[in-house]
This record gives sequence, C-alpha cells and structure tokens, in this order.
Amino acid sequence: MSLATPTVVPDMPARPAAVSFAQALRFWLKLGFISFGGPAGQIAIMHTELVERRRWISENRFLHALNYCMVLPGPEAQQLATYIGWLMHRTAGGLAAGALFVLPSLFILVALSWIYLAFGHVPVVAGLFYGIKPAVTALVVHAAHRIGTRALKNRWLWGIAAAAFVAIFVFDTPFPAIVLAAGLIGHVGGRGAPGVFAMGGGHGAAKHGYGPALIDDDTPTPAHARFSRRWLAQVLIGAAALWLGAMGLLLAHGGVQHTLTQMGWFFTKTALLTFGGAYAVLPYVYQGAVEQHHWLSGAQMIDGLALGETTPGPLIMVVAFVGFVGGWLKQVVGPDALFLGGALAATVVTFFTFLPSFVFILAGGPLVEATHGKLGFTAPLTAITAAVVGVILNLALFFAYHVMWPQGFQGRFDAVSATVAVAAGLALFRFKVGVMPLLAACAAVGLAVTLLRPLFSA
Repeated sequence: MSLATPTVVPDMPARPAAVSFAQALRFWLKLGFISFGGPAGQIAIMHTELVERRRWISENRFLHALNYCMVLPGPEAQQLATYIGWLMHRTAGGLAAGALFVLPSLFILVALSWIYLAFGHVPVVAGLFYGIKPAVTALVVHAAHRIGTRALKNRWLWGIAAAAFVAIFVFDTPFPAIVLAAGLIGHVGGRGAPGVFAMGGGHGAAKHGYGPALIDDDTPTPAHARFSRRWLAQVLIGAAALWLGAMGLLLAHGGVQHTLTQMGWFFTKTALLTFGGAYAVLPYVYQGAVEQHHWLSGAQMIDGLALGETTPGPLIMVVAFVGFVGGWLKQVVGPDALFLGGALAATVVTFFTFLPSFVFILAGGPLVEATHGKLGFTAPLTAITAAVVGVILNLALFFAYHVMWPQGFQGRFDAVSATVAVAAGLALFRFKVGVMPLLAACAAVGLAVTLLRPLFSA
C-alpha cells in the first residue's frame, strides 16, 4: 500500500516583529535624505520600503492612507509619511516622520542658498545655473502635461483649465480667486452633472503577496486613530497656540510690516492652497514673493526651483529658498548677519508652510477618511485640479520668457537656452529621462557654454 505524498505548502513569511520608535526614527531620517524624484518617486520609495521590504503596513492600508492625503492641500508624500508614522507610534511618530521628511531638505537648501547668493556670480556656479534654467522650464511643461492627462477627462474640465489660464495670463487674477471659483464650479457641477466631476481611476488594483504586515488589512484601527471630539479639540487648540505663539514672536520682533511677519502670514495662506502639488502653488508664490513683496526676482525664483529639483524632500521646499533669499536681501537681522537672517527666514517659512499639514493628519484624518469617495467632497477638488493645469501652463510660459529673453522681448533671444529647453523637453517626453540625470546633463552643457564662450568671442 503506497502512501500519497503530502502537498507541501510553502510557509508564508512571519508577521514582522513590533517596530520600536527608535527603529522607525532611523528609517524616517534615512527617508529624508533619499526622497528624491518628486511626489511620485517619494511615494514609490515608501511603498518599496514599507509595504514590500519591511512590511510595516499592508498594500490596502498604504493606498487608503495615500488616497486620504491626495485630497488634502499640502505635499502628499510628506503627509503620507506623517500618517503612517502617526498610525504606528501615535502623535510622536507622526511628528517625527513628517519633520524628518522635511528637515534634511531645509538644511541642504539653506547651504545651497548661501552658496548661490555668496558665489552666484562665480563663472562655474553661473554656468551650472545657465544650463539648469532651461531644464526647469521643460520640467514645468512636463508637469502640466502629466497632470493634464490625468485630470482633464472631458471637455468641461478642459474648459475650466482654459479659463484658468486666461484668467491668470490675461487678467492676472490672483491664484486664490481661481481656486475658489473652480471649487464653486465643481460644487455646483457635481450636483447637476455628477459624471463630469467624478474622480476616476484611483491608483489601480492592490498588489498582494508580500506577506502579512505589521499593520495588515484586518488589523483593527488603533484607538488613537479613531475620531474623538476631545482629541480634535486638543490638536486644534495646540496648533492654534503654536501658530499664535510664533506669529506673536514675529510681531513683537518687528511689527506687522516686518519681512518675517509678512512671510509667516503669506506662507500660512500658501499652505492652504497647495492642491495639485508644488507646481500648482508656485504661481501663487511667484505673485506674492516676487510681484507683491519683492523678496526675490523672477530669475531668482527660477534658480530656486532648480535647486528644489536637485534636493531631497518635497518640491514645495523651494519656499525655503524664497525665505532665505528674502531674509538675506531684506537684511532681517541686520547687514552684518546676512546668513543668519536668511537661515532664520527659511526656518520661519518652513514652519508656517508645514504646520497645517501636521494638523490635517493629526486632527482631520478620521474625518476626511469618512468623506473620501463622496462626490460632494471630491467634485470641487476635480475642478480645482483642472484649473491647476491652466495655471501651471502659465507658469511654464513665464519661465520660458525669462530664460529665452533674459533682458525682455526687446533684448537678445538666447538661442542656446532655447535649444537646451527643447532638448530637455524631448528627453522628458520621448525618452522618459529622470529628473536628476536631466539636470546634471543640462548643468554640464551650461557650464561648458559659459566657460567656452569667451574663447569664441575673443
């Protein structure tokens, strides 16, 4: 009598051991230094590390958190890190994850901003920026295309994008007014024509097979992540105290019209308008920082975006460059302490820009999760995203103008910059070249042209 050979079922990987706060802290610090590639790249890094490799959170729970962050104003990758840190280790975990996502970028940008202002006229530095500026123009055009292909699903949304472009390009309409108008159109349209404003697609089907996760699909929601009026009140009161305390210090230091006070108020508003990513809010930052407050010039704004593209962390960290340049040029702590003034202004700007993001996660998580997927909530966001496409296109034209006609339309057309911009666009659209290789190649071209030009003109 023969015995049947039993079927061998391979063992599933064991559920990961509990992660200590110190272990998580080390990972969040590492993430802050490797989070290149913009939101898509940063989210991909977190998925690889947290879902596939470490299995701290399941695929479905990760996507659930991501969908939540996508409907909030602010940098979604930083908010996603904050959310997962909060889910794992309560408030301290969320604060650590969110802060460490930003702080490395702040320190790097402060150093680069100082080099830019102190040595920006050195031929080597000037040459690098000469090549990077046209690449940034191509990146903005690519961002408009990328967001547009995802957001403009029908002719009505195309119409909203076109109207937003005309409003800001022709009539110089303030960005908040465009956001408000688009939101109202989406609110009304979501009731009258729900199919037009319904969000589509999502992020695709969940991929399983990585093994059980520490926070798995069936893991009960931790007590601290459930809605509580008391906790909501505590977070809102604490955040209000932080904001009022910081603003009070600025007012006591220099009064309402002081540069630091104006930066704190302006970037608080900026933080609440960052629907659609950093590229969407840059026109608003340009309107306020360049045209209204004159903290920096349009050319410097382009240079700041170039620096932001080459550093880890959220792209909205370009505001730290804006703050540093403004603090330096306005001599916020005196003419003998330019670096200190710039660093202080960059820190102030970063604090007021990111404070609302922490509030949205720590206080609003359970509330916003309950509304996710409901058309009454998502339709205004769909319309705002469509308007953002038109606004970004206007930003691309602004950058192209300043790069290709540095002295204005009455001046000389810069054929080299135009060629670099076209080549960069071809590399992005046709060959899918990454941001860092593209910027490195364009910087090398700009440096070569700058150093060789005197030889040919002699």
